[in-house]
Amino acid sequence: MYLRRSSRPCRPRTAAVLLTAAALLVSACSSGGSADTATGDHAAQAALAALPQSTPSALTPYYGQKLSWRSCGVPGFQCATMKAPLDYARPGAGDVRLAVARKKATGKGKPLGSLLVNPGGPGGSAVGYLQQYAGIGYPASVRARYDMVAVDPRGVARSEPVECLDGRQMDAYTETDNTPDDRKETGQLVAADKKFANGCGRRSGKLLQHVSTVEAARDMDILRSALGDAKLTYVGASYGTFLGATYAGLFPDRVGRMVLDGAMDPTLTSRQMNLDQTAGFETAFQSFAKDCVRQPDCPLGHKGTSPAQVGRNLSAFFRKLDAHPIPAGDADGRKLGEALATTGVIAAMYDESSWGQLREGLTSAMKEHDGAGLLVLSDSYYEREAGARYSNLMFANAAVNCLDLPGAFTGPGDVQKALPAFEKASPVFGEGLAWAALNCAYWPVKPTGAPHRIEAKGAAPIVVVGTTRDPATPYRWAQSLSRQLTSARLLTYVGDGHTAYGRGSNCIDSAIDTYLLHGTPPTKGKRCS
Repeated sequence: MYLRRSSRPCRPRTAAVLLTAAALLVSACSSGGSADTATGDHAAQAALAALPQSTPSALTPYYGQKLSWRSCGVPGFQCATMKAPLDYARPGAGDVRLAVARKKATGKGKPLGSLLVNPGGPGGSAVGYLQQYAGIGYPASVRARYDMVAVDPRGVARSEPVECLDGRQMDAYTETDNTPDDRKETGQLVAADKKFANGCGRRSGKLLQHVSTVEAARDMDILRSALGDAKLTYVGASYGTFLGATYAGLFPDRVGRMVLDGAMDPTLTSRQMNLDQTAGFETAFQSFAKDCVRQPDCPLGHKGTSPAQVGRNLSAFFRKLDAHPIPAGDADGRKLGEALATTGVIAAMYDESSWGQLREGLTSAMKEHDGAGLLVLSDSYYEREAGARYSNLMFANAAVNCLDLPGAFTGPGDVQKALPAFEKASPVFGEGLAWAALNCAYWPVKPTGAPHRIEAKGAAPIVVVGTTRDPATPYRWAQSLSRQLTSARLLTYVGDGHTAYGRGSNCIDSAIDTYLLHGTPPTKGKRCS
């Protein structure tokens, strides 16, 4: 599944994590084990059970640890290392070391404690997000009153990162054809997914069994204690909303002020989640198509061209790239084929401010046979730098999601049966997104989670934010989560793009800032544009 986190609220942000796809790692919310086949009865699903309020004696050393802060090379920021048990069921079986960073409150007003931020993914570096955006780009009034804090979740970036493939192997994986035309190409896609999964198993060992969202949420409670905060104040985006909601479900009495922006719905199966997201990308593409044909440089049509025809024109271009990749001026010798071009287009769906860049990239590719612009979008999506240097975003993304839920599909036959539904949801992206949801079928570790409700009974008010035309986390997910959480207040942004806070809506930003600074949640039913 394509999820997105960012290091700038909402464009292909660096440390950027859309979540994403390599064989298109789009199974971001699909997992190994038996595939799901239906959405399930949400009312009948069990709710995530809260943990006991008292700290188990075996965890006391972790909760009592003192963080040793040091300079970490970024002016104004401090870093520390926190320990957590690798396996919460066996705290004595070893530790995992987690990277923490903070920027102390800058103002003279009464301190409000720590504000923990997570940009999503899973797999996005929260420390990188803090240092590159939140710690310097959040509203000055918020940064004045809070110590801005982040922890890279277990298996991510600086926190004992999951590893799977080397750079050249990852290049090959991202170029895998996700719209197989015959048995041979289907076999190649399956082989690529298996190679990726086996690489993760070989290179990451026991850690691969212990990177679930539940474990990451429990780590956050240890961090809360180590920071000296009685309650957790938190802003999470995209997958970060699932992480935050999970924390609220496990520790409802320790929830302070919590913002969940670009919400996920924990009641959904992997397949339904992927299908919903496929429809979300189609909605975003329809908005792009309508805007594109109004621009003089649109290579997909002209004024009066219908969105459906724009989609057919793009699909025709993808088919040409499938047969004949084009040069991209890449120092590492890569060409732009269908897989990388599709990823580049999807990357631009996350934020309408990227639409101009997408038009330019498509124009160069379609009219000048120069794929450089689309390759840049694709590389930013995968966090790839020159020389085939990748962050561990894609590796951690698969590792977390393949542990959190049973998989969408068990094999190619399942995908083929589901293709009509996916293609109906998105004539442009449906086929590729369906095949991309296959990768966790071959995961070396069985999933430990399942769809469930999160109620967090007894928690303080939680603000859930949804964007009506969000491609990655459809608005109905925010509606569903807000109905599940007993203390939720839904804040709606009527617009395009993924997530809403910090994206230019004064209405949204003011409502969230007021909540963070004064504890007053938005009025019921509040809508912004």
